Amino acid sequence: MIDVRRSGERYPGGDPMAGIDSFHAFSFGPYYEPHNLRFGALLACNEEHLGPGAGFDEHPHSHTEIVTWVVTGELTHRDSAGHESVIRPGDVQHLSAGAGVRHVERNAGPEPLAFLQMWLAPLEPGGTPSYDIVRGIADSTPYAVPAAAALLHVRRLAPGERTALPDAPAVYVHVVDGEVALADEELGPGDSARLSGERGLDVVSYGGRAEVLVWEMG
Repeated sequence: MIDVRRSGERYPGGDPMAGIDSFHAFSFGPYYEPHNLRFGALLACNEEHLGPGAGFDEHPHSHTEIVTWVVTGELTHRDSAGHESVIRPGDVQHLSAGAGVRHVERNAGPEPLAFLQMWLAPLEPGGTPSYDIVRGIADSTPYAVPAAAALLHVRRLAPGERTALPDAPAVYVHVVDGEVALADEELGPGDSARLSGERGLDVVSYGGRAEVLVWEMG
């Protein structure tokens, strides 16, 4: 089964007056859709846009694996476990909230910031919070989130290039940039596809370069 969700169908949230625009792929905060609570381990895929100086003040998380991918700009992160870093395009940030952690996320730079933040449910709740960042992750190196039995694949495709999707029970495809073809569907920036039990599928870039994030989930 292939379930395509378009960018324009995402639920708008955030606080535009404070320079925060959010677009939610799943039920999130005041947006509740009973048949759109999660897909596989994925609980959220939020597209966040922060103006210069805007951000999320210190807030708590628990029992969640949080993976962040910056599209443009720079994201400043600080958490209660003492981690502080700046995340840029090409970096993968992973905050494992464990039994509880607090953090701040802000656009401390002069340019607009856009990033994706993806929340995954751990197989077991609790544990000690942890933090990881991979700078400039390569296409051939999947990022593992073992606590959620998930792998993140980054695919940067040249025009006309084809890449195989994992044969997994649940696969989530998000187009960051460019245009791709998936089976009989054409997907553009912000579009996504939820694949259940599909095998032997490819994503093909057309019309230019493309960047795609692919979650492989058991």
